[in-house]
Amino acid sequence: MEMELMTLAMLFGVALVAGFIDAIAGGGGLLTVPALLATGMPPALVLGTNKLQSSFGSFSATYYFARRGLLEWRLIWPAIVCTFIGAALGTLAVQTIDAAVLERVLPFLLVLFALYFMFSPRVSDAESQRRLAPLPFALVVGGGVGCYDGFFGPGTGSFFAIAFVALAGYGMARATAHTKLLNFTSNIASLLFFTLGGKVVWSVGLAMAVGQFIGARLGSRLVVSKGVKLIRPLLVTVSLVMCIKLLLNQYPELLALAH
Repeated sequence: MEMELMTLAMLFGVALVAGFIDAIAGGGGLLTVPALLATGMPPALVLGTNKLQSSFGSFSATYYFARRGLLEWRLIWPAIVCTFIGAALGTLAVQTIDAAVLERVLPFLLVLFALYFMFSPRVSDAESQRRLAPLPFALVVGGGVGCYDGFFGPGTGSFFAIAFVALAGYGMARATAHTKLLNFTSNIASLLFFTLGGKVVWSVGLAMAVGQFIGARLGSRLVVSKGVKLIRPLLVTVSLVMCIKLLLNQYPELLALAH
């Protein structure tokens, strides 16, 4: 599938902005998926191509956080394994199971996440007590959220972030760093199966990947320098925007009432 140079340049710009937002709060797919759909690309190719370009963004952010010493490899490796397996299973399942139930429930979960990020005293740059040991955390959060990301996807960053804060006791900067690591893991697992199914447009995905890589690097620097002052409001905003978008997808009559 060929794209005009101007279209590729616009997709590059969208991916750059999405990578910047994604590195801080997640939700970059709110920009990249509609942009890819607007090109007329079939939905299956959109999902596969989106996973390709988002993999570069999550890798860029993960690499930056790793170099800054924010990743605890000794504790997080079981979650990496479980996330990969979960995402692979979710990617296979989405090809046979209707995701409509998740689409109806998710907006309300995102509102709860936004309220938690707004008001919980645990959402800070300070570390707190771990409530779930690394192995149970890996099985429940890594496996569960990884499967969700492969199956459906929106809000994955919020799921991981709230788990690292509420269950692992991480401050926001470290929670964001580990969120991007597990995001990268689930992206790679999904991309592998989309590639095997021939559902990736490589020319488009790689053009966007360059933008994602640059944007994610810029966003990661702000996470390290600004911490919770930047992450908290962006997480709340992204969660609420995703909630509104999903509600409008399910209930288009709400948009008609607004007019």
